[in-house]
Amino acid sequence: MTTNAVEIELNPRELMGKKVGRLRRAGIVPVHLYGPGMEPRALQCNTSQLIRVLATAGGATPIHITIQGEPGNHLAFAREIQWDPKRDDLLHVDLLAADVSRPVTAQVPIVLIGESAGARTVSGTVMHQLRAVDIQALPLEMPSEIELDISVMEEPDSVIRVSDLLIPENATLLSDVEELVVRIELPRVEVEVEVEEGLEEGEEGAGADDGGAAEASEE
Repeated sequence: MTTNAVEIELNPRELMGKKVGRLRRAGIVPVHLYGPGMEPRALQCNTSQLIRVLATAGGATPIHITIQGEPGNHLAFAREIQWDPKRDDLLHVDLLAADVSRPVTAQVPIVLIGESAGARTVSGTVMHQLRAVDIQALPLEMPSEIELDISVMEEPDSVIRVSDLLIPENATLLSDVEELVVRIELPRVEVEVEVEEGLEEGEEGAGADDGGAAEASEE
């Protein structure tokens, strides 16, 4: 459970509306920085640099932002990230500025570690059903991920629920504690039932008996 912050420098943006297409063609992404107690800012950033920062920060790690030509910095979280559905290009990013003294809410990813003896025993598969939980914490104390050791799953019917997760003391869990995080899926077993063969044998036997009965009747 780490709380590493990442840094990025953004530039003020002059092009707005439909004109931002020029920026994207030049390898620059429009960025919107907003939050309580501040005027929304129209900014921009090099695409490759912004993608690297977003990949590192995700939605739970705070990003330290400086704006070129301006003093001070902002602490923000990545919120809405827009991608081109056809070309898979990054189109726009919304960053929510946060006050270090006020709790924020974020979806924190659950990362599985270890190996399940219960799954290995039955050649089963560990099914990761819930991949993130909602956490409330101060921006600089927000965990970037929550590790879940699945080695405790020693039986084939073992399950892990949200209530079993280890949440930092300085954070508050908001997700449903009964929600299933991990379970073991047993392998499918093919059972051959020779129903058709049994029916065929039964039909043959019935035919023979009928014939014998008929002969006895004729006699």
